[in-house]
Amino acid sequence: MYYRVLVASQRYHKPEALTYESGETLHTGDVISVPLQQQNVVGVVLDSTTKPRFSVKPVTTILHPSAIDRQHLELLLWLQQYYPGPSGITTGLFLPSFLLGSSKQIPDNDTKLSSSSMFPGAPPLTAEQQKAIATIQKSAGHSVLLHGLTGSGKTRVYTELADTATAKGQSVVVMTPEIGLTPQLTKSFEQLGKAISVLHSGMTPKERRQIWHTIAACREPQIIIGPRSALFAPVKNVGLIIIDEMHDTSYKQEQSPHYSTPRVAARLAQLYDAKLVLGSATPPVADYYLFEVRKLPIVTMQKSAIKNTHPIQTDVVDLKDRTLFTSSPWISKPLLQAIEGALQRKEQSLIFLNRRGTARVILCQNCGWQALCPRCDLPLTYHADTHKAICHTCGYSQSSPTNCPVCQSTDILFKSAGTKSIASELARLFPSAKIKRFDSDLKKTERLDQNYQEILTGGADILVGTQMLGKGLDLPKLAVVGVVLADTTLNFPDFTAEERTFQALIQVLGRVGRGHTESSVIVQTHHPKSLLINYAMTNNYRAFYEEQLRERQKFHFPPYYHLLKLSCTRKTKVSAQRAAQALAEQLQLKSHDTEIIGPSPAFIEKGVSGYTWQIVIKARKRADLLRIIKVLPSNWHYDLDPSHLL
Repeated sequence: MYYRVLVASQRYHKPEALTYESGETLHTGDVISVPLQQQNVVGVVLDSTTKPRFSVKPVTTILHPSAIDRQHLELLLWLQQYYPGPSGITTGLFLPSFLLGSSKQIPDNDTKLSSSSMFPGAPPLTAEQQKAIATIQKSAGHSVLLHGLTGSGKTRVYTELADTATAKGQSVVVMTPEIGLTPQLTKSFEQLGKAISVLHSGMTPKERRQIWHTIAACREPQIIIGPRSALFAPVKNVGLIIIDEMHDTSYKQEQSPHYSTPRVAARLAQLYDAKLVLGSATPPVADYYLFEVRKLPIVTMQKSAIKNTHPIQTDVVDLKDRTLFTSSPWISKPLLQAIEGALQRKEQSLIFLNRRGTARVILCQNCGWQALCPRCDLPLTYHADTHKAICHTCGYSQSSPTNCPVCQSTDILFKSAGTKSIASELARLFPSAKIKRFDSDLKKTERLDQNYQEILTGGADILVGTQMLGKGLDLPKLAVVGVVLADTTLNFPDFTAEERTFQALIQVLGRVGRGHTESSVIVQTHHPKSLLINYAMTNNYRAFYEEQLRERQKFHFPPYYHLLKLSCTRKTKVSAQRAAQALAEQLQLKSHDTEIIGPSPAFIEKGVSGYTWQIVIKARKRADLLRIIKVLPSNWHYDLDPSHLL
């Protein structure tokens, strides 16, 4: 018997399925192991076929029968068309490579997940939450945008909707942008007493393989929690999909096939006739606009879920006023005073800086030499704990210089603070405080998800970290939020720079003011009178949104235009420039309904593989960009609907 099989392998780029032979009867959706180019890979059976004229290889083994249902198979085929890319990589989203590992026992189709123990009941729903739930459940379409301010109780709405779905015998997929948020989110859903599986990349391959098989075998309603990859878990009968913090950039796949999670989730919701809830306090401008134009439901929650009788004291500090920085070059007097007060009251402070490391610049004060990555030509970041200079783009590492390689001077300056230096500074200023730092430089045991319970119960006095601390955390003991530098992303040369800055500020400032205690917010910035800073401090999404629309319409950016980013990498700068120029000239002749910007050097021009140049194409119709992708030379890369142009 012969079968058409979609294989999951980076080596396989063709769109069509491959044919294999099996002595056993196979069925659509069976996950199998098959030989491909001298190695075994994972595959999924599409259907049976007639004996081909050419010789075929036999199926190696059946890994899991009927694991992938019809809806996920249709999603896979749609994904290959909507986000063109190598089919083996696209199939790999649904069939991760860890499935090839050995499992002691694959659960059978009657497997039931053990339900979590019941937690104490949740407080009564607020009137606003009740209205939001009723509106979502009554909405005729599949997609709903839940625009809820931080602290308005969006998670409670999620759990109520999940309770209704599972009671109907339907499964629920819940996505979060940060692995560190899974413990908090899991605890919220555990109150339902339903079967829950958590699946993410922080687990070992063995753990992920066993959970994947358990999800595939389960036929009862279940709740799957995880990052964007949870969308491709082999769950059956999906009735509800939730994307929490849907604005987060981690929902955009930066490698091929460059998909947008909300868009793919919308398609899966259509295939299942399920409900998709997109939750955010700061929805992306382009998505909000599309919901308004298409008259899709936007459910707004403006009030705190907990009656807040405690005032929030806000203060914007001008970084140019150095009289406020006599005790520390990075932390102002108002922020230090707020931290001191919180420590005396045995409350927590959160200090936010979206920069890792100890110092961002290593500079010779004698001749001006700067430590740059030999691969990327970007500044190396100094890490004092390891005495290493590291490139956060390609991972290059070297010992930190003690003298200048040009003039031999020992007058080396380490400037521009990162999270490590801020944590060290706070340890100097508050020696008795318990300080914890959270960023992507940490080991597994130091990560947020591994330390969530300790933080929740007050096991740290001061939290220092990057944007991972600004997403969705609800800490009852948190009283102070300090933003060391609000302008970190504002100066990036990209059309999303202002939006990202606004979103980051709203999210991190939303960690307080949740009714737990009196709270203070101190934002340090070089632009204290900026409209953007004002919009964020006053939580004025509408004003920010309307201003962004005016700018984007004027300069032809989403939501008014679709974008395609093309890039080529060559060994020399000259060859990269020539290749980009040649393609741009060809496109100018053939693409009459598009705007071609560039070519120009990529934001990170020099990398491990050479020099990268890019071309940006704008079009009113997405189909025009798909036609360009089909005729691209094989040594060009593309990102359709990019989240940024850097």
